[in-house]
Amino acid sequence: MKLHPNATQQYQTVTAYDDDGVEFNAQRYRYSLLVLPEIAPAEWPVSAFDSLTAEHFAQIDATQPDVVILGTGQRQRFAHPKLMTALTERRIGVECMDNQAACRTYNILMAEGRKVALALIFEPQESGKSL
Repeated sequence: MKLHPNATQQYQTVTAYDDDGVEFNAQRYRYSLLVLPEIAPAEWPVSAFDSLTAEHFAQIDATQPDVVILGTGQRQRFAHPKLMTALTERRIGVECMDNQAACRTYNILMAEGRKVALALIFEPQESGKSL
């Protein structure tokens, strides 16, 4: 899905997404990543949802977000609460949703001026899809 530009272009804005990847400000990414509105997308070393650890959530916590959107791939899955202890102890909400919903939600919260962390999981797969 292509999204239309708006006044938030100075920030890391999702400009397109599909099942295989995401674009931030028209730059394509096909691997798991962590991004905040004012921080460029960075590779997040998560190869699959089932490989999530507390250390992965500690990496998110280090960015000091107000809220976390966890994109769990092509379908919505829920991370075990024990994995998110570092975030929940600081009263930081974590919302789990499929990647496409996560991208849309991130753009809305980012446009509202929230310090939202978007963590997306892209599991390796063979596909002929493109943007």
